[in-house]
Amino acid sequence: IWAAPCGAVAWLLGSIHVGDLSLMAHASGFLDPLGHAIGLDGVILLAYIIAIPANEIVVPTILMAYMNVDRMIEIDNMVELKHLLVVEHNWTILTAVCLMLFSLLHNPCSTTLWTIYKETGSKKWTWVAALLPLAIAFAVCFVVAQVARLF
Repeated sequence: IWAAPCGAVAWLLGSIHVGDLSLMAHASGFLDPLGHAIGLDGVILLAYIIAIPANEIVVPTILMAYMNVDRMIEIDNMVELKHLLVVEHNWTILTAVCLMLFSLLHNPCSTTLWTIYKETGSKKWTWVAALLPLAIAFAVCFVVAQVARLF
């Protein structure tokens, strides 16, 4: 039920242009420095923001942004995917590892947060449930990225 609004937001960000760039390109460019610090990029961070209601659309949103299209897409084969990620967008092993870590550790989706709020009746604990894993994800990815860049 929540994936539809996420898809609509992704579509709007990809479809509305300011100057030569879409709003998605502007937003991901703004997030790039933070993304780089944790081994990711602005597109990946923006995809996680858009996907708060439905985590399952993170990867399609990343692909949509990288391909600069205004719709959810599918990649037909692994060679095409490798070219898109590695050649066109400079993904490395570090990017893949940090994406995996961030995916495992980041905040729960909005449905889970809503359930936490309904069960506890506390906005405080709902915020803790959202921000604590997100802080851990950022910290772990930051440490991994910085240590990896030493070598």
